[in-house]
Amino acid sequence: MSDVKNPELSKIDRFFFISDRGSSVGREVRGGFATFFTMAYIVVLNPLIIATVPDVEGQFIGDGSAPNVPLVAAGTALVAGLLSILMGIVGRVPFAMAAGLGLNAFVTYGIASQMSWESAMGLVFLEGVIIGLLVLTGFRTAVFNAIPPQLKTAISVGIGLFIALIGFVDAGFVRRVAAGPPLELGIGGSLTSWPILVFVVGLLLIVLLVARQTKGAILIGIIATTVLAVIVEAVTNVGASVTPGQQPNPAGWQLVVPQLPEQIFGFNNPLVLFREFDPLGAFGSVSVVLALLLIFTLLITDFFDTMGTIVGVGGQAGLIKEDGTLPRTREILLVDSIGAAAGGAASVSSNTTYIESAAGVGEGARTGLASVVTGVLFLLAIFVSPLVAVVPYEAAAPALVVVGFLMMTAIREIDFTDYEISIPAFLTIVLMPFTYSIANGIGAGFVTFVLIKAIKGKTREVHPLMWTVAGLFVVYFALGPIKTMLGLG
Repeated sequence: MSDVKNPELSKIDRFFFISDRGSSVGREVRGGFATFFTMAYIVVLNPLIIATVPDVEGQFIGDGSAPNVPLVAAGTALVAGLLSILMGIVGRVPFAMAAGLGLNAFVTYGIASQMSWESAMGLVFLEGVIIGLLVLTGFRTAVFNAIPPQLKTAISVGIGLFIALIGFVDAGFVRRVAAGPPLELGIGGSLTSWPILVFVVGLLLIVLLVARQTKGAILIGIIATTVLAVIVEAVTNVGASVTPGQQPNPAGWQLVVPQLPEQIFGFNNPLVLFREFDPLGAFGSVSVVLALLLIFTLLITDFFDTMGTIVGVGGQAGLIKEDGTLPRTREILLVDSIGAAAGGAASVSSNTTYIESAAGVGEGARTGLASVVTGVLFLLAIFVSPLVAVVPYEAAAPALVVVGFLMMTAIREIDFTDYEISIPAFLTIVLMPFTYSIANGIGAGFVTFVLIKAIKGKTREVHPLMWTVAGLFVVYFALGPIKTMLGLG
């Protein structure tokens, strides 16, 4: 379509570099939808983590005396929507944002258990401000550029394995067990439940569509699998895996029971949550040293989880240049920093760039237009949250597994005959899924890389910032003994 006939499209194309990156508006829209459907679970899951647990004073986020899951769900969707749009417009990359998993659990069980929710969210806000200052001073961008290219590749591969494992675990295809091996297949080693069958069918469908290079493969797979899940639940009445006041149902749906909702529209005003944070309250609740250690833990995890994500997803999108840099890195990291502060201010926990953005990239997204689409869908989710809750883990998880495979293919770029880089790369790759943490994998790789270079007398080959970051990771890994030594528990 010519620019003369469609001048508005031309402006959008130029602003987001759509043609320059070999994409199209249609691909970006499909990618935005795919990312949203893969991430939509956070609107349900985040409030279940942070809104159902009281703080040290016995109070809950929102109303205080009782859990208010719908309100926190609305807040989660609002912040995710605004930040994803901001990332698309400012960063101009297909990276969507939402409340960070892992970080929200740490805020709930590691911080709010020692202080009020207002104080806990205040620490999250401060952590975001600090990271923002590190971006503005150029430190965060400099660290990103100082990472050796093959370690960046290892980060991408490790994230691929990590999100594939997340997909398998979220769907119940792979499960943690109390006794025996740490993980097992399905229930007792067998795939004996309807939800698992739905996941397997969805996985095979997306695999076949991707192999046939079908446009919209991932999005088609998610929607078709959701429809199948709704039909299966209507016929079998499987129910949820966990229902308050009842015995666990291992054969049930892992998070969302795929049922057509009684109502499609609903609204809770999320703006009331913005009064639920106190930036300095923590320093009056716990010792200054403990408060600083908690901020440091948030900062390190957030800092490097994001770095790993933009390397992995950016690499899959073909946005990483030959010298290992990413266009508009400073803008991307600045928006991500705003996400941490905004998440604290809105009392929905730190928001960060999501590895599920890789689903949109797998669908063909290459620009920030996809993030804008995802953000708009999150904002709509504030009003149609009952409809968003229809998509179960078992329908979204197959996309993560397939995207994990796509990201794994970059492993061919690592020279495994060179032990100086391949050993750190190996540790980076395997420790992400094995410890369920991007930051842990990056830390192990960085520390090992620096140590090997030092032992072999090649310290000049290590960027000074790599020494600094490796030292910070040593402190990060030693936080437990440090707290014990200082008598902080």
